[in-house]
Amino acid sequence: MTFLERYKTVRQRTEDICAPLETEDYVVQPVADVSPPKWHIGHTTWFFETFVLKSYVEGYEEFNSDYNYVFNSYYETVGARVIRTDRGNLSRPTVKDIFRYRKYVDNAMCELLSSNYNEDLNELLELGFNHEEQHQELLLTDIKYILGNNPLFPAYNSPVSEHHPINSTKEWVRFDEGIYEIGFNGQGFCFDNELGRHKVFIPEFSIASDMVSNRDYIEFIKAGGYQDFRHWHAEGFDWVKNSSVVAPMYWHFIDGEWMHYTFQGLQPVNTDAILNHISFYEASAYASWKGMRLPTEFEWEVASNKITWGSRWEWTESAYLPYPGFKKAPGAIGEYNGKFMVNQKVLRGSSEVTSPGHSRTSYRNFFHPHLRWQYTGIRLAQ
Repeated sequence: MTFLERYKTVRQRTEDICAPLETEDYVVQPVADVSPPKWHIGHTTWFFETFVLKSYVEGYEEFNSDYNYVFNSYYETVGARVIRTDRGNLSRPTVKDIFRYRKYVDNAMCELLSSNYNEDLNELLELGFNHEEQHQELLLTDIKYILGNNPLFPAYNSPVSEHHPINSTKEWVRFDEGIYEIGFNGQGFCFDNELGRHKVFIPEFSIASDMVSNRDYIEFIKAGGYQDFRHWHAEGFDWVKNSSVVAPMYWHFIDGEWMHYTFQGLQPVNTDAILNHISFYEASAYASWKGMRLPTEFEWEVASNKITWGSRWEWTESAYLPYPGFKKAPGAIGEYNGKFMVNQKVLRGSSEVTSPGHSRTSYRNFFHPHLRWQYTGIRLAQ
């Protein structure tokens, strides 16, 4: 696939994700961590305009210079921006304006990629494609949060399946202690936080072949797991009490039955499906209740070719830290990952809303311990 074809494919998928939305759905921001869909549409466009077109197309004219302030996410090098919590306060630019902006930039990008452009751009283009794919996953999870917190529980009518069945007879896969190599290896794209392949010593461990199911977790709820402080980090138990958490996100106990919001609307919880929308605090508490623990990210990577993964992001016990020799790229691109390497936990794997071809065993996702609007689940280790 040429870079032009790849560009068109990636950009079209973003618009396909938004196709079922009504105009009103584009503008909602229920919480700070969820961005309005129209902001994602604008920001991913701004990325290509700012880092490619303005830098590599002589005489390029911006669509609207004010959009630098509106759609910059966190790049201090690029300039001032609307703070994240205020993205939902922007009634202007309108959804129509943003799609005009997107078309304007797409036309310029297609013209560039149809010409004899400098191949030094290829690495930056790959980053742009993967950046938009990250936002496609965020778009889907943000849309679910927006609709799932609407009291009418409207369906999104997505073909995404959220009911992956699980093997009820989970096995334990054992690994000997030893020195293992960790990090990206081979050809193709990876993010800078995957680089710095290095050796780590890992003691003997066992890891579950499959993930925790809804049925497994209901047992934890019935046993009073949310009320038993012994299994929680102090910070986690404070979060449970202060936020009145009694079940995974989107779960509702109605007429004696657990229901949960899905892209198809409010549905009975499928007890045979893989657990979803769990915080690190909950994952750690459940593991403690079972007399086990979460795997480290290194254990997960070592085990990845012998376990079933890809339907849920999996919490690990590991803090999000740089690998040996990690270096930030110069300029704004250097702000992509390194500045977030504090107070976050690593997740491994991918999920059903991860863009096709975007997952690999060395991929390192990261979130704060209380967040659970992503497609997150639990795998046990011991």
